[in-house]
Amino acid sequence: MEVTNQAHTTFLRGMMSKSLRDWDIRLPHVEFAYNRSPCYTISNSHFEACYGLNPFTPFDLIHIPQESKVSFEDEERAKEIKKLYEQLRAQIEKINEQYKAKANESCTNLKFQSGDFVWLHLRKKRSPSRRKRKLMARGDGPYNIVQKVGDNAYKIELPGE
Repeated sequence: MEVTNQAHTTFLRGMMSKSLRDWDIRLPHVEFAYNRSPCYTISNSHFEACYGLNPFTPFDLIHIPQESKVSFEDEERAKEIKKLYEQLRAQIEKINEQYKAKANESCTNLKFQSGDFVWLHLRKKRSPSRRKRKLMARGDGPYNIVQKVGDNAYKIELPGE
């Protein structure tokens, strides 16, 4: 949402007059321009993802009612839209995997055993009794691991307990 708002703000700045009072009149045009511009994740515009076409004007989106009957053209169009959605889903999954790989690039998976000693990173929200002020030490330890609870969760022996 923040990226969308930032793009809308940029579009509005480019369209604004000196009075700055007509932004609400120009907002529908900005929204149409944003929905018509290609998105990095899906490599298509939002209109293409939703309707299967990229309209030039808002009038291109108006549906003209016709007789309600099934035609072969409608079935073919439905198949095309389903194919487009499958392609978009594959593209989104591909981009998400790239984001995941980039985010986890520097992560290391540490494995500890019972009897190992570790240092704790204390956060004010998680351990308010041990870190009351922001100038106190952020790390504390070493603590002895008593038991492995999960893949990334351990029970430690705290002093005085």
